[in-house]
Amino acid sequence: MNSEITITWHGHSCFSLAAGGYTLVLDPYDNSLDGYAPLQLSANEVLCSHGHHDHAWLPAVSLQDTTAASPFQVRVVRTWHDDCHGSKRGENLIHVIRAFGKTLVHCGDLGHLLTKEQIGQIGACDVLMVPIGGFYTIDAAQARHVAEQLSANVVIPMHYRFGEYGIPVIGEVEDFLSLADSYPVCRYPDNRLPVGPSLSKQIAVLTYQK
Repeated sequence: MNSEITITWHGHSCFSLAAGGYTLVLDPYDNSLDGYAPLQLSANEVLCSHGHHDHAWLPAVSLQDTTAASPFQVRVVRTWHDDCHGSKRGENLIHVIRAFGKTLVHCGDLGHLLTKEQIGQIGACDVLMVPIGGFYTIDAAQARHVAEQLSANVVIPMHYRFGEYGIPVIGEVEDFLSLADSYPVCRYPDNRLPVGPSLSKQIAVLTYQK
């Protein structure tokens, strides 16, 4: 079996993870987001960090039967969508996904820095998908701190605006990249990142594809 995981960014906070003939989709959004084309995805499984329309639009994903067993082991770590223990926006689930010796962490709409307990629950992090736009989530500086908290090797920014795309009140990716420090910035020409046995430390900026 090919031990490579392919991460595809579909815009906003939506990703698909594909490996071993099995596809998992995270946080599909509805048609209300500025600029983005309606999602039309196929997958074997869908995970949602919380129930808001831009993270849990299940009609966007056609679930397919498969004879392939899922290569992904999934755990959830309970967090909040705000910095007030959920009193503003409720709960948020971080998904910790492991396959082929790699751990991928999708933060959903995380609204606060992680506690020591949450850091311990998440554990080692090879690839971190983290919101950076602020307003509804942590901002660029807080996202940089979360990457440090988890000693993430690869960081993929999400939940930001660019050009005509995304929520107008949230920040841009450049706000995050200006804080890159020790992370080399790699800009990819498309929306895919292959994760193999070795992957260099980086901030991976994926390019949205309609």
